[in-house]
Amino acid sequence: MWPAHSVAADQTLPDGRHLVLFGGGEWHRLWLRIDDPGVPLASLILHDGLVDLRRAAAGRLDSWRGGATGRAPAGFLPTAYQAHRLGTMLAILDLMQGPEGGGVTSHDVARRIIYPGLSVGRGAEWKSSSERRRTQRLIEEARALMQGGYRALLAGPSGRQK
Repeated sequence: MWPAHSVAADQTLPDGRHLVLFGGGEWHRLWLRIDDPGVPLASLILHDGLVDLRRAAAGRLDSWRGGATGRAPAGFLPTAYQAHRLGTMLAILDLMQGPEGGGVTSHDVARRIIYPGLSVGRGAEWKSSSERRRTQRLIEEARALMQGGYRALLAGPSGRQK
C-alpha cells in the first residue's frame, strides 16, 4: 500500500491500525479502522473549524500515494518571520521548563535568547527598558502557545479566525 521505508510508526490497537508515514516531504498520520488490503482507503473528514486543514491533509496524502510530491497549500506553512518567532518562543519555553526552570528570570531569557549579544542592564535600567517589556510579552506569548495556542497554528489561516 505504501513503501516500507516510509513507515515511521505502526501499531495495531483494539480500535484499528495506527500509522505514521513520511512521504512527499511531510508526515502523514493514519488510523485504519479496517486493516484489509482488499478494502480501498476512505477519508473521513470532520466538518469542524479545521475542515479546510483536514481536506488539505487528505489531499496531500492522496497526492503522495499517487506519486506526486504534494506541496503544502499557500498559507499553510509559516513565513520566515513566523518560523523565527515560533523558534524563539519554543527556545524560551525550553529554557523556562528546563532543569533551571524555576530560577530563570526574564532578565536571563533576554540575555540568553532574545538579546544574546546585547549587554542588558540590571536594576532600574532593566526595569524601565523596552527590552524588558518585549521579553515579558514574548514569555507571555510562549506560555499561551504552550497552553493551547498551538492549535491555531496547526489549523492554518482558517483556524485563526475569531
